[in-house]
Amino acid sequence: MAELHGPSDPETSMAAALDAAAGALLTVWEAARERTTSRVSGAQLRAVMVVEQHDGINLRRLASRLDMLLSSASRLCDRLVAAGMLEREPGRLDRREISLHLTPEARRLLVELRDDRREQLARILGGMTSQGREALLSGMREFDETARRQEAVAAPVEPVPVRPDGLDGESHPLPAPRDWPAGEPPVARTA
Repeated sequence: MAELHGPSDPETSMAAALDAAAGALLTVWEAARERTTSRVSGAQLRAVMVVEQHDGINLRRLASRLDMLLSSASRLCDRLVAAGMLEREPGRLDRREISLHLTPEARRLLVELRDDRREQLARILGGMTSQGREALLSGMREFDETARRQEAVAAPVEPVPVRPDGLDGESHPLPAPRDWPAGEPPVARTA
């Protein structure tokens, strides 16, 4: 049987080592989620966290951020509304569009989750040297900044569609251009 050798380039070797070392961190994350979120599934928790970051997000954008079909995201939101985690509100610019907001119950759930994670992380960090803690924090901050920059570059910017009737796209939003048949904007309907 052929012997397997590790990756040859430094970035891939480092990624493999980081993947292996991150196991303990992921275990802390998952254990905290299991202890504090018995009321919601993992997918529901992800949705709650996206709504927390983007208060007032609409269903289409939420589905996109969760990489879900619109119908699946809608059912997920129905369950979160029923569980008392989300509120739906008509949009300010277009009353047909629904904005999503966290309830106080969802905010309490997120506080519990983060408090639990921080307690477990503090326990582990207490066993590390001060140099190790500082190096970890410095590296994680740089990792986070780089990941955010790369995400911003990779995120598609959806242009505001120009309506054929001359109305602006902000007050009368149209479907995203990728949803237009044959690349043409739909004919505007008057309300």
